[in-house]
Amino acid sequence: MRRLATPGRWRAALLGRVAGPGFWRALATAFGLGAATALALPPVHLVPVLLLTLPGLFLMVTAAPTARRAALIGLAWGWGFHVAGLHWLTNAILTEVDRFWWLVPIAVPALALPLGAFTILPALAARWARPGWPAALAFAAAWLAAELLRGVVFTGFPWNLIGTVWAFASLPVQSAAWIGVHGLSLATVLLALAPLAGRRGWIGGGLALLAFAGIGLIRLWPAEPEPEPVTMVLVQGNVAQEAKWREDTRLPIFQRYIELTAGGIRTAAQEAPGNRIVAVWPETASPFLLASDPRAAEMATAPLPPGALLLAGSVRAEFAPDGRASRVWNSLVALDAQGAVLDAYDKVHLVPFGEYTPLRGLLPIRLVLSALDFSAGPALRAISLPGLPAFGSLICYEVIFPGAVTPAARPGFLVNITNDAWFGVSAGPHQHLAAARLRAVEEGLPLVRAAQTGISAVFDARGRVVARMGLAETGVVVAPLPRPAPATPFANLGLWIPILLLVLVSTGSTYGSLSRGSSRGGGSSP
Repeated sequence: MRRLATPGRWRAALLGRVAGPGFWRALATAFGLGAATALALPPVHLVPVLLLTLPGLFLMVTAAPTARRAALIGLAWGWGFHVAGLHWLTNAILTEVDRFWWLVPIAVPALALPLGAFTILPALAARWARPGWPAALAFAAAWLAAELLRGVVFTGFPWNLIGTVWAFASLPVQSAAWIGVHGLSLATVLLALAPLAGRRGWIGGGLALLAFAGIGLIRLWPAEPEPEPVTMVLVQGNVAQEAKWREDTRLPIFQRYIELTAGGIRTAAQEAPGNRIVAVWPETASPFLLASDPRAAEMATAPLPPGALLLAGSVRAEFAPDGRASRVWNSLVALDAQGAVLDAYDKVHLVPFGEYTPLRGLLPIRLVLSALDFSAGPALRAISLPGLPAFGSLICYEVIFPGAVTPAARPGFLVNITNDAWFGVSAGPHQHLAAARLRAVEEGLPLVRAAQTGISAVFDARGRVVARMGLAETGVVVAPLPRPAPATPFANLGLWIPILLLVLVSTGSTYGSLSRGSSRGGGSSP
C-alpha cells in the first residue's frame, strides 16, 4: 500500500486537535482514546474498540507538528490506558483505608504515568518513519519493543499486554504457542491499523483474522488425551483481605479451608476412585506457618486420605535464637497426608511495595504491612512428589511474565496460587486469569490455579477451561489433571521469537523508509 487513508471528517477532527492551538485538548483526546482502549481488556473484551483507539493514536502522533508534542500525545494515551486498565488497584488501598486513605486518588495515576511513558516509543517511531506503511510498521515494531521493555524495566510489569484482549476464549489465542502474547500484540496493532489503508486494508485484515482462526482450529482439532490419574481439588475460601490476618478470624478461616478440603476430597473420591488426590490452597491461605508449625500442618492435612497431597500457600519463616522471625518467604508448601513437609517453593519475583520496599530507608513511605520484607527465593524449579508429575510453581503475579514461568527442567504442569482478594470484585482477577490462560497456551502445559476469592480454574495444555469457579464464590473446583502437550515453539525459544519478529518488522519499516526517501524531521516545542 502506498499511503494510509482514513475518512476525511474523522481525520480532520483529530488533526485539528493535534496541530491547532488546543494543545491541552489534544492531550485530553489522547488520554480518552487510551482509556477507551481498556474496554478491549478482560473482562469486557470489546476488541473492535481498537479499530478506533489505535488508529487514533497513530494519526495523532504522525500529524503532530513536533516530536515533543508526539511524545506527549503518546504519554497521554498510555497514561489513559493504564489508569483505566489498572483502576481496580485502588481496592488494595481500601483494605487499609485508615492508613492509606491519602493514596486513594493518586496511587493508580502515579503508577500509570511511568507505564504510560512506554507508549512514547511507538509514538516517536511512527513520526520519524516514512509516511505510509513504513510508519505503520515502525509503530507496530516499537509497540512490541515497548511491551518487551515493560516486562523487564524496574523488575518488570507486563500486565495488560495488548495481545491479552484475545483471551476471552481458547481459539483466538492458539497462535501464542508459536509467537507468544507479544507476537499477538504485534499482530493486533497491525490489524487495528490495516483499515487505514482503505479497502485493501480491510480485506488484508480480514484474511489475517481468518488465518489466525485457522491456526486455532488446527491446534484445537486433535482430541484431548486421557488425563493423568490425578484429581485436583482447588479450594477457594473467599476470605476478604481485611479479615485475613485478624487474631479473632485466623482459626475460623483455617477451619473453613479444612472443611472445604474435606468436602472436595469426598467429591473427588466419588468421581474418580483410585486417582491420586491433590488439594491446592491459594497464596497465603493458611494463617499459620505450615512449614514450621507441626500441629497446624496436621490439622490442615487431616482430611487427606492416604497417598493424597496438599499444596498450600503459606508464609515460611526462619527464626533467630530469640524465637523471632529473622526472614520470611511467600511460599507454596507441599505436605503429605500425615502433615510432613515434603518440599517448599519460595516466590522468586516479589511485588515492589507489596512484598518489599525498594530502596528501603531512603523512601519516605512504607506500604509493606509486615515488619519484615519478604525474601526472594533462589529460582524457579520443578517440584517432584510421589505419584505426581513434576510441576512448576508460580505464586501470584509470577504467572504474568511470558517466557519466564517454567524452570530449566520442563515440568508436567504448572500450579499458580494467588490472593486476588486484594482487588475485590473488579477487573483485576479477570485480567490475572487471562494471563494465566496465555501461559498455558505458550508453554503447552496444563495450568492449575487456586485463587483466594477467585477466579480458580484448571486449563488444559491448549488453554481450554476444564473447570472453574467464579469470582467471590466459596467452594471447591474438582477436576482431573490434563496431560501436557509437546513443547511448543515458544516453550523452546521463549522471547527470542518476539525479538525476531521485532527485527523483521523493523527491517521492513527501515527498508520502506530508505527506498522512498528520508524520514520526517521533528520540531522543538508543542
